[in-house]
Amino acid sequence: MLFRDPLMQQRWRRFRRKRRAWFALRLLVAAYLVSLAAELLCNDRPLYVRYEGRHYFPVVRFYPEDTFGGSGRLTRTDYHALRRSPAWQADPRNRMIFPPVPYGPYSIVDPETLQPEAEVAVTLTPVPHVAHLELDPAARIVRATPPHYFFPAAAADDLAGQPLEAFYVCPPDLAAALAARAANQAAPAYRATLRRRAPPAREEVEWSLPAYRPRRQAPETLRGILREPDWSAPPPVRLAWTEDGALRGGRPPLWEALDEAERALVAADAMQAFSRPPPVRQIELAGRVYQLRAERNEVRWPYRPTRGHWLGIDSAGRDVLARLLYGLRTSLSFGLLLVLAALTFGTLIGALQGYLGGAFDLTAQRLIEIWSALPFLYIMILLGSIYGRGFGLLLVCYGIFNWIGISYYMRAEFLRLRHVPFADAARTQGLPPRRIMLRHLLPNALTPLITFFPFSLVGAIGALAA
Repeated sequence: MLFRDPLMQQRWRRFRRKRRAWFALRLLVAAYLVSLAAELLCNDRPLYVRYEGRHYFPVVRFYPEDTFGGSGRLTRTDYHALRRSPAWQADPRNRMIFPPVPYGPYSIVDPETLQPEAEVAVTLTPVPHVAHLELDPAARIVRATPPHYFFPAAAADDLAGQPLEAFYVCPPDLAAALAARAANQAAPAYRATLRRRAPPAREEVEWSLPAYRPRRQAPETLRGILREPDWSAPPPVRLAWTEDGALRGGRPPLWEALDEAERALVAADAMQAFSRPPPVRQIELAGRVYQLRAERNEVRWPYRPTRGHWLGIDSAGRDVLARLLYGLRTSLSFGLLLVLAALTFGTLIGALQGYLGGAFDLTAQRLIEIWSALPFLYIMILLGSIYGRGFGLLLVCYGIFNWIGISYYMRAEFLRLRHVPFADAARTQGLPPRRIMLRHLLPNALTPLITFFPFSLVGAIGALAA
């Protein structure tokens, strides 16, 4: 009757013109309809079983374990274990058809069924070039480790005794900072930028000395750090090896730039990870230092999406898609039932109060106020201790209180509409109150219902989760 009303039809047409809202409604309805058939999509019970010439439909009927093999046990059948049993595999005519996802929301996935591909992931993370440089008080080099990046043209043995000025243009205050430390005097931390004299791997480097406090004896050498200035880490490079030693996937530019010896170093760590994890270490590849980490692909929870588990597996070993599908059905069913019941009962009480008014309105309003003052949590605890926990009990406990708020709005709407001209005209024509309320007043009083319906639905789902 409501949807035949011209006002309701006009509102419906206006809603359908809002494409985003209309698409969202259809998507939500489609997802809910799919969730109602969750047992046919995600279930650890097969849709059909043919065993020893007999036909079974476990998805719609319970079969104890004794049915398959005569074990004498009346417990729930593990169909995955049954399919792997020798008695099942002995007869090639046996058939078992599972849903697309052969796991329910509470099924724990057996790691052996995943059969992960034997693969080792190698991650090469670039690290900045850093060298420890020891100088004597005259700014001559004593030792540099490692020297290759900062002194590319000189060997480590050739650096000893040579002045730093031979390789880099040093600022004037560097000599003062070294002299103060050589004289065993307190000195703050020192940092300067050195510029290379000859064409280098990098034109400028950063030189730093730590803060110095006087000691019993003046130091013979002074140790500082050379590092790349303004270094920003490029993204890490990832490679994958199979157990036969083949490189899997695409070849990044870094891999193409390596020579055979450098490739052999990386591959050796990758192959070692198949037997035992190698330590994380730093290696130099193509003139750059990288941190090398090799890890074998192991089955551990949570697990990535894979064949048969489209959204992966959670930290407890349960299929994520199955839990989402069953959870969607439970949440929306609870929310829709609770909201529809609350809106229906609240509309009925509010409409009667607003249309009849007078003593009935005052009496009903006082009773509603008394009812709303009852402690909801205590009533839920009391009913739960008597009847136990369950979907139906939770629905009843929320339903007996959830209608109160909407009854206030509907009472106000009917109080406003009961004396409008079209309501007086309907009464003068002799229409009964029930017809006036349903046919004439209710379509014009639906604004609170339409407004609060989505918010009430979301609130009901949140209440279920709480």
